[in-house]
Amino acid sequence: MVELPDQYDFWGSTRRIGPVASREGRTVLWWATNTPSGAGTLRLTHASVSHVAADAWGNGAAWMLAQAPRLLGLDDRPASFVPEPGVVADLVRRAPGVHLTRTDRVFDALIMGILGQKVQSDAARQSLRLLARRFGEPAPGPCELRLLPLPSVLAALDYSALHPCNVERARADRILGAARRAAWLEACTSPATLQLLPGVGPWTAAVTAEAAWGDADAVAIGDFHLPNTVCWALEREPRGNDARMLELLEPYRGHRARVTRLLLDAQIHAPRRGPRLAVSDFRRR
Repeated sequence: MVELPDQYDFWGSTRRIGPVASREGRTVLWWATNTPSGAGTLRLTHASVSHVAADAWGNGAAWMLAQAPRLLGLDDRPASFVPEPGVVADLVRRAPGVHLTRTDRVFDALIMGILGQKVQSDAARQSLRLLARRFGEPAPGPCELRLLPLPSVLAALDYSALHPCNVERARADRILGAARRAAWLEACTSPATLQLLPGVGPWTAAVTAEAAWGDADAVAIGDFHLPNTVCWALEREPRGNDARMLELLEPYRGHRARVTRLLLDAQIHAPRRGPRLAVSDFRRR
């Protein structure tokens, strides 16, 4: 059992955990990864207002159980964020128990970040599933999840092996390059260090840092939609850019990722212009 703080929001806190995860309603989370001790699967069940039950399988079971409090975001302190009255303060009041979670699996988070470069999120998730199906192993325990491929498996591949997963050469080369430096990656502790890898810019480093480390200040610079969302939510400006977004987020420095997460979870969107883009498919190119 993992003891929860007052007002903890299980669904609101864990809804973005990934990349290999599934849910049963709003009260059960399954998460699988390759831990330092081997493959592991974790099931978290929101058993009561004050507790989450944790069960684990595989050689990595002990690591998964030890990770459970951090995965739930219990080392995050959302109460330390007290914004001035306004839109953000209103959102904080509506979601007081949302914590920023962390997986501490940098490689997994980085692969998802690279897959998300310059494509729609649906296409990135599809590629992730195909990678796991072709090169990953079934997760241990009574679940249907498939693990992401081990870095050693990916490191031995040619870029063309990823093409059937709807990954063009540029992103494939970045994934394989990351796999070949997996040990170095696990020692990284900041977005700036991640950007030393070829093909990893501010956007990829930020989304990786938020997922892997629960970085409350990681801003996804270069995102297609986020500047518009921030500018619309905070100043009712229908279009924005990175510079304007950073200007508006500056009063929240130290919690800028927390603010963007609140805006996205509240489903605040700038007015749409033009049709939705079709999902990218590189497999026939």
